[in-house]
Amino acid sequence: MSTRERILDAAADLLRTRGVAHATTKEIAQATGVSEPTLYKYFGDKEQLLLAVLRERLPGPARGAVRPGSGVVADNLTELAHAALGFYRESIPMLGALLADPRRMAAHRTAMREHDAGPDKAVTAFAQYLRAEQELGRIAAGADPEAVASLLVGACFHEAFLSYYAEGAAAGPASRATALGLVTAVIEPLM
Repeated sequence: MSTRERILDAAADLLRTRGVAHATTKEIAQATGVSEPTLYKYFGDKEQLLLAVLRERLPGPARGAVRPGSGVVADNLTELAHAALGFYRESIPMLGALLADPRRMAAHRTAMREHDAGPDKAVTAFAQYLRAEQELGRIAAGADPEAVASLLVGACFHEAFLSYYAEGAAAGPASRATALGLVTAVIEPLM
């Protein structure tokens, strides 16, 4: 396994247990068995490392194989929603403490903008998929892709939050049935 992969694995483990607000790059480097300068050789800053963990170690819609024009739209949306549920279930414990510290949250927001990342990107990705399907005539011309994307992504986040709230770290993997239920609730205006 490459050094970069070892760093990502160690970072994912520490971020899951300590959160981004409390896990340090020094701890991550120590857990990996590398120096902090070596860690920064692979990841320019802590936010780049966090983004790599979120993109490469957590489930997420961007990692799926859903393509506009293929498969059944409802099935594709269920796949995307299931991936979003999984992503939020794993990322909430990592990022939750940021909300309690306005200074760190502001710095995080700024860093995410600099890296063209942030929570708004999920809605954008869902809406792009829906617009592409709309252009192909597979969903209604009068449907509002942005509104449907906001509703679906928001529902995925809420379900993941409730699961974490009720079960904490013991929460199991995201349920495909939950994803299907959320998609079923928003699919009618699309068809």
